[in-house]
Amino acid sequence: MDDIQRKLRLIDSQLVGRSNLYKQIISTCPLVLAAAGLITGIALQNVTVLSIWWWSALLVVFASATFILFTIHNKGSVQKLIAYTALGCFLCLGAIRLINYSQPATNDVRNSIADQQTLATIRGCILTGPSINKNDKWQFAKFKYTDPTTSFYLKVNEIESTKGWVQTSGVIRVYVNEPVLDLKAGDNIQMYCRLNRFKKAGNPGQFDVANYLAKRNIFVAASVKSRDAIDLLEHSRPGIFTRVRYKLKQITVQTLTHNLSPDDQSYGLLEALLLGYRGNIKNDIYIAFKKTGLLHFISLSGMHMGILMAIVWWIGRMAGLLKRGRAVLCLVALGVFLLIVPPRAPVLRAAVICSMFCLSFLFRRKSNPFNTLALAAVILLLIRPTNLFEAGWQLSFASVLGILVFTGKIANFVYDKAHLWFLFEKNQRTNLQTIFKNLIRFVVNLFSVGMAAWLGSAGVLLYHFYTINPLTCIWTVIAFPLVALILGFGFLQMILTFLLPSAGWALGVVVNLLADFLIAVVRFIAGLDVSEILIGNVPTALIIFYYGIIFFVIFGYFKQFAVKKIIVIVMVLLLGIWLGSLKYQRTYNNNLILTCLDVGHGQAILTELPGNENILFDVGSLSKSDIGNKVVTGFLDYKGITKIDKLIISHNDVDHINGIPEIVEHRKISRIYTNIAFSEKDKWKTAEFLRDWLNEKGFEINPVGEEISTGDAKIKVIWPNESYTNTEQLSDNNKSLVCLIEFSGKRILLCSDIEKFAQRQLMQLYPDLKADIVVVPHHGSVRTLDADFLKNLEADVLIFSCGRRQYEKQTLSRYKNSNKVFFTAKDGAITISIDKNGRIKTDTFTKKTALTVR
Repeated sequence: MDDIQRKLRLIDSQLVGRSNLYKQIISTCPLVLAAAGLITGIALQNVTVLSIWWWSALLVVFASATFILFTIHNKGSVQKLIAYTALGCFLCLGAIRLINYSQPATNDVRNSIADQQTLATIRGCILTGPSINKNDKWQFAKFKYTDPTTSFYLKVNEIESTKGWVQTSGVIRVYVNEPVLDLKAGDNIQMYCRLNRFKKAGNPGQFDVANYLAKRNIFVAASVKSRDAIDLLEHSRPGIFTRVRYKLKQITVQTLTHNLSPDDQSYGLLEALLLGYRGNIKNDIYIAFKKTGLLHFISLSGMHMGILMAIVWWIGRMAGLLKRGRAVLCLVALGVFLLIVPPRAPVLRAAVICSMFCLSFLFRRKSNPFNTLALAAVILLLIRPTNLFEAGWQLSFASVLGILVFTGKIANFVYDKAHLWFLFEKNQRTNLQTIFKNLIRFVVNLFSVGMAAWLGSAGVLLYHFYTINPLTCIWTVIAFPLVALILGFGFLQMILTFLLPSAGWALGVVVNLLADFLIAVVRFIAGLDVSEILIGNVPTALIIFYYGIIFFVIFGYFKQFAVKKIIVIVMVLLLGIWLGSLKYQRTYNNNLILTCLDVGHGQAILTELPGNENILFDVGSLSKSDIGNKVVTGFLDYKGITKIDKLIISHNDVDHINGIPEIVEHRKISRIYTNIAFSEKDKWKTAEFLRDWLNEKGFEINPVGEEISTGDAKIKVIWPNESYTNTEQLSDNNKSLVCLIEFSGKRILLCSDIEKFAQRQLMQLYPDLKADIVVVPHHGSVRTLDADFLKNLEADVLIFSCGRRQYEKQTLSRYKNSNKVFFTAKDGAITISIDKNGRIKTDTFTKKTALTVR
């Protein structure tokens, strides 16, 4: 195509699109309207919660109107009305499907328990194979005093009551406090357990397990003390389908990784890239892919399945099959592949698209990519309508839609601005020139695809993960050739291993080398630290505005293109100013903001000082595992905080330090401070382990001075006093750092784990010591609390960083009804904000309450 022909075709397509866009949608991809109606209905019902009878009546109206209009002569205006009424039908269908999906049966297990934990004996069938949770990505996992837990899903059949066994329905998630190796999916069991509802997330940015499982109609957790509390009623022999699936998965994994040990860095990466199993990928590799925005490569999706189908299609062609035969071969390969990989939304979406592509050859029909994508959306949403609210589903469809809409436009723009249309000229050229031109076209097209996918998914990424990765399209160009080679050779290796084992082994060596090289490249890019812009939590209105810009770019029409161009530029500038102001507000504070996170029995306190200094006091917990990854990092993402200026370790106890390694891995830490006792030997070896780990990472642990920070906000260490630091008179807890924060005439006292002795010493050393806010010593333990300590401080606000068991103790009952006392176990994360006028505002995450103190 020469330049003139290209421009003429572009003008024709624009004219046709502007005058007949709606007609084109109806005639070529009518399922787009069906998908749009279904999505709208699900979203409306999720917000309005209307009765199913209301939607059913409306559905009858729309269906009747559609039938009547269809019997009329099918003219253009009538065709449009039919499209509108059909859209209304699917809107009602979406709402009805969500109501039907969410409505529990009368005997559902969720109706059998209250909000409090309940002892129960239940019978049911195991739905998923038991998974042992080893916490491999948690550095302090080896110090956990319990064995690794086991989890699985159980379909409940009966529950024992005072009247005997009662028929029950529903699915629950079971946790066993030790490894379970002798049970499998399909077994019928009887369990003696405690049933309780999932607790909602207690911190901003924390992954909400309760909400995630509620979308799958799972509301109840069963806690089992040991394997002995489970009786095997029937060791069910799995059906042939289950056996075939298990055997295929086992053979495929062994084939792919037979040259590797589980400790090799490429082992987990290859499982993720080719089979979609991300559980074994090493933490530092996962972080590198996340920082560069290349996580989509290790999430099995359309690209992976497309390469597999291309290989199968090529094999069929080499075998002499016609297109119909190749299509059948691809459908068979697709079915086998779906038996092996986990059934996630991107996989199922890609499977529908590939199936439609193959079926188009069988029925001699040309498939429309928009129609096929819409069909995939309709199928998945009818199966589970709550898919619509999941980040994975949204990202999958948004990125593909972005590719379909924008790839050609971006490529044309690049060719125009870079004057690259000579690449398409058909004049005679040498082989070297041909290779060069094809290479440039490949790079431009790949860049266009990456940019289009980013445009489609950027809003979803920002909303759910608080980040923008504007350079992802460039990194995609660099990484894609390696990924494509790994996928191509990897899939070919798995196929050849069954036919030519030696060739499969040789390909395995090549695949392993390519995987190692890909890891090195991604780590290098991540080390540049220029890929990710962490914004933090953004309002929904901003995401709507972003996609409003996208919608306007696609459908907006003005006779004078310059008018549209000016409007788009203004909208993009407004979006940039909005994002910039949010980032600036998160980086530079006028107030002092202190947040005591809900980490159970433990402590993690972030203090944002006026200006842009962030200080983290401790990260640890006894009652929750891996809080660095599961709680604190998510909260820092939510707040848009990329660096910690000072990390203060109050003392050696594991419930104050066992989350620190994960914070160091995910954030820039300028300096680490601790008390002198941290360098002493500890009987549990936890402090020694942390010291060695930090030294390996190149961190120097500094002894804390009297003043941690100066300026508008001052932080002083008022305990331990020098005369007591090295004496045997002090226990480990009494050596804890006590810090006093002063700002705008207000005082915050962080007491860590000091006990009665240290509390009495503080009252003697500072008889006039007062504080407006106090983080209560030793998680509120009354046994170690001096009766006069809190009384003498005369605090306006008391904060207890405690676990559920501590909160429920009767010894704390005298505090529970006070409006100035907050418990992380009840209130979730507790945030204190002090402005320059000395006004104190206290917010709690769980209850969304606020207390203002002047």
